[in-house]
Amino acid sequence: MSQANPNPGPDGGDGAYGWGPTQPGYGYPNPAPGYGYPNQGGPSYDPTMAAGLPIPAASGGGTPLVSIGDITVMNHGIVTPSGTLPIQGAVWNATDMSRTEEKIPAHAIVLAVIFFIFCLLGLLFLLMKERKTTGFIQVMVTSGGKHHSTMIPATGPESFQVVMGQIAYARSLSSM
Repeated sequence: MSQANPNPGPDGGDGAYGWGPTQPGYGYPNPAPGYGYPNQGGPSYDPTMAAGLPIPAASGGGTPLVSIGDITVMNHGIVTPSGTLPIQGAVWNATDMSRTEEKIPAHAIVLAVIFFIFCLLGLLFLLMKERKTTGFIQVMVTSGGKHHSTMIPATGPESFQVVMGQIAYARSLSSM
C-alpha cells in the first residue's frame, strides 16, 4: 500500500504498533519451507500405544504389510482412520453381507422367442445365466481397548475368500 498509516500513535508515529509486516510473509519472495515435501526431521512428538507404552522401532521402516479396506497393518501397529492400534493381541472378525443373484438376461429371452419360431433350438438360449454380486464384507478389528470396522464392497463371489485370506495373514501377525 502506498498510503501512510491512517491511525498514527499519540506521538504521530507508529508507536508500539507497526504499520504493515515487519518481515516477508508467506509466499514470494520466500517460499514456504518444506511445502509439498515430507517432514525430514521425523515426528516432533513421542508416539505411544495404549497405556502410554512407546511404539517399538519399526524394523522395516513402516512398510505396510497388508491393507484391508481403510485398515493398514504395519509391523509396528494397525493404522486406522480412528487411530493406531497395537498389533499384539488384535482380534479380527469378518462378516459376509454380500449376495449373488442368478437370472436369465432379457436378451436371452428375446432370442429364445425369435428362434423358437424357426426351430426348437431357440430354447437353448434360456440356459444363459447372468450372475451379479452385490453387498459388502464387514471387517472389524479390536485391540488395545479400541475398535474399528470397515465395509469392503463385494465385487464377485470370491471376494469373501480374498478378504478372509488377508485377515488370516493379519491374524498371524497379531499372534507373533
